Amino acid sequence: MKIFDRFVCKSLLLGGTSIALFSGCSLLPSPQAHLSGNRAFIAYWPATDSNQLKLAVKDNIDVKGVVTTAGSKRLAQKGAPAATDAPCLAIARQRNIHIVGKANLSEFAVAPSGFNEYFGTPPSPLSNSRELLPGGSSCGSAVAVASGMADVAFGTDTAGSIRVPAAWCGVVGLKTTYGLVPIEGVFPIEPEHLDTVGPMAKDIAHTVQGMDLLQNGFAARYAAVMAAKPSAQGIRIGRLTLKDTDPKIDQAVDEALAKTGFQVIRLDDSVREAWERAKEDGNAIAAAGAWISDKRFRYARGVAARTKAAILAGRIAYRKSYGEALARRAEWQHTLEEIFQKVDFIALPTLQTPPPPIPPNLKIGLMEARMLELQNTVPVNFAGNPAVALPIPLRDAEVIVTSLQLIGPRLGEAQLLNAGRLVEAAVKQMKEDNLAGP
Repeated sequence: MKIFDRFVCKSLLLGGTSIALFSGCSLLPSPQAHLSGNRAFIAYWPATDSNQLKLAVKDNIDVKGVVTTAGSKRLAQKGAPAATDAPCLAIARQRNIHIVGKANLSEFAVAPSGFNEYFGTPPSPLSNSRELLPGGSSCGSAVAVASGMADVAFGTDTAGSIRVPAAWCGVVGLKTTYGLVPIEGVFPIEPEHLDTVGPMAKDIAHTVQGMDLLQNGFAARYAAVMAAKPSAQGIRIGRLTLKDTDPKIDQAVDEALAKTGFQVIRLDDSVREAWERAKEDGNAIAAAGAWISDKRFRYARGVAARTKAAILAGRIAYRKSYGEALARRAEWQHTLEEIFQKVDFIALPTLQTPPPPIPPNLKIGLMEARMLELQNTVPVNFAGNPAVALPIPLRDAEVIVTSLQLIGPRLGEAQLLNAGRLVEAAVKQMKEDNLAGP
């Protein structure tokens, strides 16, 4: 049984609140969603100048003078306005970038589905016929850029919270190297080992602009890498294949890599086994982080029953698995370092399935547990490496976009986005060829 499954089974013994999360039944009536429209923003300040870059900020990042709700009814009603901006906003402020709003998220950033019981869940834009889950926890950030309400959004990523919604909303999401971007002034989950801030955007060019707002001089470094590697020739990709992935998604990833012209090298079963071990360990640390950071809310009024259950499940993770998982971190980091001696990037799907419909309140708890298996993201956080999620075409009757994840060596953000630029150009050509027909 997977480590997280053990957390779930044991947390069910902790009482009715835990049962509420994993059965999906709420102990309290669900409040009406407070947000209208696509529910991308908790607070929205539209730009008046259409030529100005529009920046959305996830509402777990402090903006001076605004309450940081972290997606929570309790903090929305009782929180004090932030006294200062989070340091990660410093460059944007220096450049007078217009912040268009605080983006919606799962409460306390702990739900990978993107579901928010109080503010409402922003649906993925990938279907016109059904409301699909957006992925989380940076759901509002992804929907904001997908819908054009923002050009760039800042999200946070502890176990996949930038890349998962990027994948299920058809946009680009960059998880940065741990420690590269300051996380002070960010509502924490596991700041000692996992939490990161990164940009999201509709395309690579805007993602580069977003990264340049988080790290001075990034655009120049990216331009230098682009000049040094203008094509895919000689770029080695280690292709990681995982069990239980939708075959259509694996096919989409392989077609995108082939069309781009990368040199693809298949990674063997030993890498897959190490990945699965790192996934269990990363999930254990992330779960424990909910207890470490949020235990003061475990009995608080105005906090959703599911969130409280996640916090209590985190207590079990902290006691049973946290130390052992951390002890294996250096080994996993060394494994990746060895792989990056042989390849430039690792490629795999960001998620194993397309986004499902937003389930009724009755079943969302089961979806959260399932999400931890569907997302191929937390081993990257466990190691501290950067990774980018890229939209690619999917041969599907309803959802025609899926996501390729590229993982790079530490501090390899510029190289990753350059590789992403090559994929983006290749899949654009694929779409044009498909439209042209035989």
